[in-house]
Amino acid sequence: MSSRIEQIIEEIEEYIDSCKPQTLSKANIIVNKEEIEELLRELRMKTPEEIRRYQKILANKDAILADAQAKADAMIKEANIHTTELINEHEIMQQALINANEMIAVAAQQAQQIVDNATIDANNIRMGAMQYTDDMLGNLQNIIQGAISNYSAKYESLIASLQNCYDIVTTNRSELAPTISGEALSSEEQ
Repeated sequence: MSSRIEQIIEEIEEYIDSCKPQTLSKANIIVNKEEIEELLRELRMKTPEEIRRYQKILANKDAILADAQAKADAMIKEANIHTTELINEHEIMQQALINANEMIAVAAQQAQQIVDNATIDANNIRMGAMQYTDDMLGNLQNIIQGAISNYSAKYESLIASLQNCYDIVTTNRSELAPTISGEALSSEEQ
């Protein structure tokens, strides 16, 4: 299942692929400014939405840890109650202490395991969300870099074309200069 951000990036790529090439150019395309701006606007709006979704996942980490702590506290409380009941019975007082200590140790171990597992799960979710966000930003960075390169090439091509036209005009003027000067001299002599 891909996210809406990935879908928008695919739409931008498909749109760029579907654009008509500029006359006499294979590298340059004609882009509908409103359509590309709409896709970029939607991308900007969806990015915070996905980040909020991953922040909610991270917020659940605290709920998981709180639940694990509550279970651990309940188990310890239950073990303490059970210990108190055993201590109140004189004939099994020694056995009660042993059983209670074992229950407390098991409960503490289980509680620690629950907390450790919840912490590992929450960290994995957080790292996954961060990696996903970094991947999305990397894709966007590549698209923007491609657009910059494309427009730089267009600009350089335009400058080269204008320089070529300027050079031709300069050459033509210099070729005409002796003729125009010669005609001016002959009309003055008459």
